[in-house]
Amino acid sequence: MKLLAALAVLVIPAVAPAQAPDTISQLVARLDLERYKATIKGLTQFGDRRQGTDRNRAAVGWIEAQLRSYGCSNVSRLKYDYQPPAPTPRPATAGARDTTRASGGGRYRGLRAATGVNTDSLKQPDARVRAVDAQATTPGAREEVYCTKIGATHPEEMYIVGAHMDGHGWGEAANDDGSGSALVMELARVFSGPDVRTDRSIRFILWNNEETGLNGARAYVEQRRALQGSAEEPKWLGMIQHDMMLFDHGMPRADGTLSPEQRPEADVNIEFQASAKFAAEAQQLAWVFQRANEKYATDYPATVGAHMTNTDSAPFQDVVAAISLRENERGTQIGAGWDPNWHQPTDLYTTYSDKDFRLGLNAAQTTLAAVAGLVGATIK
Repeated sequence: MKLLAALAVLVIPAVAPAQAPDTISQLVARLDLERYKATIKGLTQFGDRRQGTDRNRAAVGWIEAQLRSYGCSNVSRLKYDYQPPAPTPRPATAGARDTTRASGGGRYRGLRAATGVNTDSLKQPDARVRAVDAQATTPGAREEVYCTKIGATHPEEMYIVGAHMDGHGWGEAANDDGSGSALVMELARVFSGPDVRTDRSIRFILWNNEETGLNGARAYVEQRRALQGSAEEPKWLGMIQHDMMLFDHGMPRADGTLSPEQRPEADVNIEFQASAKFAAEAQQLAWVFQRANEKYATDYPATVGAHMTNTDSAPFQDVVAAISLRENERGTQIGAGWDPNWHQPTDLYTTYSDKDFRLGLNAAQTTLAAVAGLVGATIK
């Protein structure tokens, strides 16, 4: 009964009966492909934005300046310390890895290609990018920036909308995760419009240290989970993550290559984790997003899956309803080599076409529409 009651609380705001019927359409129309591309391009000036480097710190500062320019309120930084864990050798007696199951559950299907993280600078042919990415990471203090659209009637409740701004692999991290970071920033811009009102609050956050093990998101949960309901931290109603939004070219061919074109049947993947404590609530939240996509996204549909994994929503999944939006299923498809630019020197702004960028824009339309319904957005 407690679970059903919590679920009812979660989905009621999506109805928003007092909302003008065209409000969400008007807000979605404020998203623009060229603006989205320009924000991704702005992030790539800092190369891969690898954590623990000057380029990462400069990117955090640039993001903060952009959020302030949008008029987003309560622009702040979360501070934490990151010390890389000592490497743990695998015991010689360890069993063979299960190659039929992906991380997070779910079976591998279709063809698979090799994946990995490029650590060889010479595989980046562009001398300019090589130079930008040259500084090595060092342990120590870290920061990540966020801002908040403060709700007018229930400021003590909020949805968290996030993406990670760091990357690696000797590229520009344009897709992983400039595409998700730009999406979150564009939503912050639209919701921060002076004529936009929401009943509930929305926090827009750009995580750091995702590539090292979701450390920025974990630091947020550790520092702020117990503060919920206080003046310092509104109660979390849901967490929505965006990680790699551009590339859905289908599964690898037999030789490991992929189509150079976005497939016509590309989709936005909305995932929750079936084994999480809040799986039922997260599933319902995922369907809210799928319905929003069906009504408001212009080009590409959305599908719902149950194997969310290895992304910044994971530290939240046993605390609140948490979902992830991305270009492909994280475990069974991206983990099987369906994006050849993942953590590679080819993750450059110039790698992607407008068809790719439009997939990311459709994800932005999906999240904006869903969140606008959940928080009761209106236009004055």
